[in-house]
Amino acid sequence: MNMIFYDFRNSEKEYFQKHPNDDFDIKFVKSPLNDDTEISEHDAKETCIISIFMTSKITSTVLNKFKNLRVITTRSTGFDHIDIDECAKRNIRVLNIEHYGKSSVTEYTIGMIITLVRKIVPAIRDMRNENLDTQKYIGRDLNKLKLGVIGTGAIGSSVCKVAKSLGMEIIANDRQKNTELKDIADYTDFETLLKEADIITLHIPYTKDAFHLISEYELSLMKTGSYIINTARGELIDTAALYNAIESGKIAGCALDVLECENVVINNDEHLISNISKADKFCIQRAIITQKLAESDKVIITPHIAYNTIDAINTILEITFQNIRNYLKGDNSTNRVV
Repeated sequence: MNMIFYDFRNSEKEYFQKHPNDDFDIKFVKSPLNDDTEISEHDAKETCIISIFMTSKITSTVLNKFKNLRVITTRSTGFDHIDIDECAKRNIRVLNIEHYGKSSVTEYTIGMIITLVRKIVPAIRDMRNENLDTQKYIGRDLNKLKLGVIGTGAIGSSVCKVAKSLGMEIIANDRQKNTELKDIADYTDFETLLKEADIITLHIPYTKDAFHLISEYELSLMKTGSYIINTARGELIDTAALYNAIESGKIAGCALDVLECENVVINNDEHLISNISKADKFCIQRAIITQKLAESDKVIITPHIAYNTIDAINTILEITFQNIRNYLKGDNSTNRVV
């Protein structure tokens, strides 16, 4: 089976060195796949499977380039970077990965909670600049704070369990209660969670209905001096509204591992604003606001690395190839999106 592996990163090389996949003839491409990607005549005709990451964008234009494509497997849980309806029309199977980053994203989230509440970032910066004022770094004990968890799937429930072990009070919101959290978290409605939590962390998938789930109104409901953490999807939070809430002091701080218009804001060259010529007005505005946010000592921004441990990466790759093999054997249910 001819396969092209897009978004190939150095951190994935070790897996392929240790786990040769003789069932597949794989071509590795470091760049993402999008409308501007050039496809050779051979690849267009012979490629049956493509593997991508969130940085790729699969549109009808991209699909038109491949003549015999059968499977698209995304090395992510989210799949809104793929035109699912168009794939269904063409009878192209789309597969994703679930639960790969439970430990890594949980650890990142708890790390960010501690970093924000204990004001570690400004303390480090002031230490480097020899401009210390210990009164600026007075924090809080976690066991005196209430954590609001939005989304209690594999990652959200894991965050609840670890936070509970640290003595935090947990409130949660989800469409369906997780029975594993019966004695750990108290479920409540969305607005009550916003009003009562000292720290809010997002762990829900992104859908069109969830666009700007946290915006000006929701931020106004939050406690003055509260914190927010987002490891889910950037589009869940209105960046402009968040910036205003940070500047006004309504929100004491935030940690963002995902950003609105992420492909514009972050690229492999680590420039904060990139691909401006291809971006629409909205994304240009978001990139500028994100740059302003990043300048604040109250804000931590990282380049989508919450999941990024060698253990999680290996799990992603293992599941990716198992998904493909299952499909080829006739299993049409495992991690199937369409």
